[in-house]
This record gives sequence, structure tokens and C-alpha cells, in this order.
Amino acid sequence: MNAVIAPAHGADIAELRQLYYAVYGPHYPVALGTDPVAMARLIEDPHTLWLVARCPDTGALAGSAAVRGEPGGRVGRLEGLAVHPDHRSGGLASRLTETLCAGTLAAGRLDSVYATVRTVSPGPQRVVARNGFRPLGVLPNAVDLSSRESLALYARHRPGVLERRHPVREVPAPLIPLLRTVERSLGMRFDGTRAVAPARAAGGGSTEQLETIEAPAFVRRRFRERFPDAERWFYPLHTPNVLLTPEDGRFEVYAYLNRTGRYCSLVAAHPDPAAAAAYLEPVTRTLTRAGAGYVEALVPLAHHEALSAFLAQGFVAGALYPAMRREGDGFHDYAVLSRSTERIDFRDVVVEPPLRPYLDCYLSAWASAHLPPYEVAS
Repeated sequence: MNAVIAPAHGADIAELRQLYYAVYGPHYPVALGTDPVAMARLIEDPHTLWLVARCPDTGALAGSAAVRGEPGGRVGRLEGLAVHPDHRSGGLASRLTETLCAGTLAAGRLDSVYATVRTVSPGPQRVVARNGFRPLGVLPNAVDLSSRESLALYARHRPGVLERRHPVREVPAPLIPLLRTVERSLGMRFDGTRAVAPARAAGGGSTEQLETIEAPAFVRRRFRERFPDAERWFYPLHTPNVLLTPEDGRFEVYAYLNRTGRYCSLVAAHPDPAAAAAYLEPVTRTLTRAGAGYVEALVPLAHHEALSAFLAQGFVAGALYPAMRREGDGFHDYAVLSRSTERIDFRDVVVEPPLRPYLDCYLSAWASAHLPPYEVAS
């Protein structure tokens, strides 16, 4: 089908909601396909490129996808890629993806675009791979749709970006297998990066009681006051809706909690990440009680102490996002660390061969972090 691809408009919202229901059913946890107010806001957002595809004869909506950016940011996220079941196997998903990349990466608006794709079938992985996206890792138990699912992280960079990465002198030793996997997968080198023992985590935070503030408008206002510069965020493209703080207010942790998908992303900490590093256990415990079965954070690969703090609390690095954040003429790599309080089950996961080394790497890292060492009785 030679579908007509054009920017989405507000008049498309009702049909778009029907499309996402037809593709994902009633459990789709993303506002882009379910919340009319959020959808209207994204369609009008100058930092978001949202495209729809229509049948040339009937005008019926056949597909949709968007790349969302943010003010001052150079990273975009491919999301909401959906093709109606009646129009699959015709290459429409690839056409939508390539058109979006041409309008963002090729146009110089963004330095990279990432996508988190489902692993219940090989189809989503093949779509992004055909359009120049490369695997960066796995996110086990990342979202709850009809059941708890794992996702795969893929990204596509603008030409020349990966060659301008800032070198990292040292990382905690548990991250070295992930770096070696990235080397083999992407052809990048970490020759100058050495393994060192994780920094000793500060203690004393395990019994801390945290207050939870779930007033999204207030949290957004306070977050913008604390962090007018997006460079201090852990996680781009996530607006926090939850604030965690002890009674004396000596630190604040901002997070995005999605109760429908039962996952959470840590976005930032005030006055700085180190202030909350000793309190990751109560932070994770509080978020788990609030309904998050999966907690995730993006941490600069060069921040040895922050990485060590997450590793000490049972977080496992499942992915590496190279050249994610721009600084001057260079780019910084980021590690994606996560912790799930629910049983991880990979029996139904389907991964394409390029992604398989990341899954093997994660399994080994999780076992090292959570299983006791083997003892041989003499």
C-alpha cells in the first residue's frame, strides 16, 4: 500500500486512539495513544514530530509514529509506532520510521533517536534495525502490559556523533562485560577504560522514612525551579510526577511513575545525585510500595561513585547509551541501570541475533549481583 504520510493534526486524535486500541488493546500505558489532552499537546509541541499514514483510496488511518524531543535537548525518542492489523507486512512501519529520522536526524535537529521495543516477537526489532537503529541492551521487566514484559533499547545516531565521545578512564568492574559487549556489537573501543572496584557506598540510609508527594503540577513546577538546565537530569524526555524527600528536606528525588505500566524512571536529585546516593534503598522501597515493579536510572559512565551506589543497591546495568548527551564538541556515554522487585522470566522473550549478546551479558551480571557464589565442598 502506498500510504500517504503527513503530520498529525488535532482532528486525528479520535482515530488515533482507535488505532492504538486496535494494535495494543486496553493495556497500552502511554499517554500518546490514550490521553486526548496529552495527545493534543504533543501534536502542537514544536519539539515533537508526529506522523500519520492514511490509505490513499479511503483515507482511513493505517499507521502512526512520533519522535519526541524537548527544549534544549538533542536526544529524541521514537514512540507510538503502530500499524493497523489490516495493513501490516507492507513496509509501512519502516516508511514511518525512516521519514521521522529524515526529519530529525538528517535535518540536524537531533544527535540521536532511541526506541524501546517489545521482545514478544522479532517484528519490532527488525523494523528499527532495518532503519539504522542498533541494539544497546535489554531492559528486563520494564513494563506491565497484559503481563510483565522486557524491552530492548535501540538507538540511531547522526553521522559523526559516535566518533566524538569523551573517553572514560575507569568504571566499576561489574560494568566491564557490558562495555566488551558494546565493543563487539557496535565496533566501538574502550581501550583506555580500566576496571576498578566499586566505590564504597555510604551507609545509614536504609531506615530512612521518605515522604511521597504526588501532586504532578506542583512537582513539575518545583522541578523546573530546581533544574532549569536539563544537563543535570538523570533521564531526558521524562517529566517527573513524584517527589520523594525526608522529613528534614535535605535532599529531593524526582521520579516519573507510571502506574498503568507499573514502572518508574529516576529523573534527578537535588542538590546533586551524591546527596541521595546513600538513600537508594528507601527510595526504591518507597517507589515499590507506590506500585513500581521496575525502577530505572540513566547514569553517566564517567560518574564512578553514582554507578557504585546503584550497583550496591542491587541495580544491574542492562544497556549502554553511547554519546547520549552533548557537552561542548563531545558526547558522554550513559549506563542504563535497573532493578525489578518481581521475578524476571525470559522464557517468552524473542531476541534477534544482534541483541542476544546483551541478554547473555545481563543474565551473567544479574547472577553475579543476586546469586551467592558457588562453593565446592572438598
